Order: sequence, then structure tokens, then C-alpha cells
Amino acid sequence: MENLTNSRRSFIRKAALGSIAAISIPEIISASVPKKAKNKKKLVLKKDSVILFQGDSITDAGRNREDSSFNTPRALGTGYAMLAAVQMLEEYAELNLKIYNKGISGNKVYQLAERWDKDCIDLKPDVLSILIGVNDFWHKLNGNYNGTIDIYRNDFTALLERTKKALPEVQLVICEPYAVPGVKAVDEKWYPDFYEYQKAAREIAEKFGTIFVPFQAVYDAGIKRAPAAYWTNDGVHAAFPGAQLMAEAWLETTGLDD
Repeated sequence: MENLTNSRRSFIRKAALGSIAAISIPEIISASVPKKAKNKKKLVLKKDSVILFQGDSITDAGRNREDSSFNTPRALGTGYAMLAAVQMLEEYAELNLKIYNKGISGNKVYQLAERWDKDCIDLKPDVLSILIGVNDFWHKLNGNYNGTIDIYRNDFTALLERTKKALPEVQLVICEPYAVPGVKAVDEKWYPDFYEYQKAAREIAEKFGTIFVPFQAVYDAGIKRAPAAYWTNDGVHAAFPGAQLMAEAWLETTGLDD
């Protein structure tokens, strides 16, 4: 924890000196991921590997849900999943990767569970990336959900246990739910409670030994370069620059940016 704190302090000092534009995604990731997480095995791709992005609207990003194919613009949407997929498909062309996006706008963890057989298990992914949690909190604020942090933690844990039982060799990537304060939907009502959801996601990633993508740190760095509204339309959904930051962070953390 001390090393992580020192890294963050160093990062903040650089930002204060106006050098944020020169700070790279690898530096942000290094300052944000606990040391023991950095030692985890990176993703390993093989011939015909299946990669599945799952989550809510941030992953969905306007994809055509009637298109069940892989590697196509209609099926991948316009967000970070598509941008990461484009780079992987070019970088690893010889592997004939199959990349799916099955995010659905508005989803919370229990809704992932309701469609998990069809939209995950049956696809037999070799790599499964999940970004979920913002709606588990946000929808409480607007009165459309009465979930709790314990429900989020327990439902997410049960989902991963179910997944590992069905797909024991799957490589998991857990992405941090994030919010950017001061942009439309995200205000003081989010805090400090939302931090508990981020903490839970990180703890679940550690419990299952997965890769953890610290999206919050990426946005925190971004808003030192440009206003928050430049990166996200409403504090939750990524604008194009924010989606690119997320794709770069995902590829860096998983080791697939080489």
C-alpha cells in the first residue's frame, strides 16, 4: 500500500507541474494497480481465441443487439470495446480472433445473470471482460432499484463462481466502475457511497485472481488535460476521447498492447 501511495503522489506531483500531457497510459496504470496485481499473468491469446466484452451501456455503446456476429462494427458498437477490438484484430491478425460485445444498456449484475447462459457461457469465451456496477448504484439514486452494496458484491461473486464452474479455463478481466464528477448525472449524491462499489469490484478481482482495469484513474488523469465533459457526455457514458482512453487502458492492463 505504501508503494501504491507513493506512486500516486508522484503522479499527482507531475500533474501539478503541468506535465500531465506527457504522462502515458502505462504510467497511469502503474500508479493505480496494486503491486501484487501487477505480478498477475497477462492475457494469453491463441489461435481462434474468443474474446467477450460484457456489461451495461458503457460497453453496449449503441451496438445493434440484433446482430449476433463478431468483429463487425454493428455488433461491437462505438465504445471502448470496439476500439480495443480493432487494435487486437490488427495486432493479432494471424490468430483469427473472434471478438463479441454483449453489453446491454441499463444492466445491473442480476440482469447479467439472467442472460448469462446465452450471452456468455454458450459463446465459450477464452477471455471474458466485465464492466458492471455503475447502474447498481446509479439506479438507486433515481428510485429505479433498491439494491445494496452487499447485493452487488454477492451477485457479482456468484456470477463469477458460476462462470468459472462452467468455463474453468476462462481468463477474466474485471473493469472498475467509474464516474466523473461535475458532469450532468454525477453530483455530490454519488459520494462517498459509490466508492464502496469500486472497492468491491477491486476486491472481487483480487479474490478471483483476475486482471483489474482501473478506469477511474484513467479518467482522473484525463480531466487534468481537458474538461470532464470532453471525456464523458454525462459523467458516466464515454465520449469518443474517453472511450479511447478506456481502450488504451484495457489493452495496457491486459498486456495486449504490444
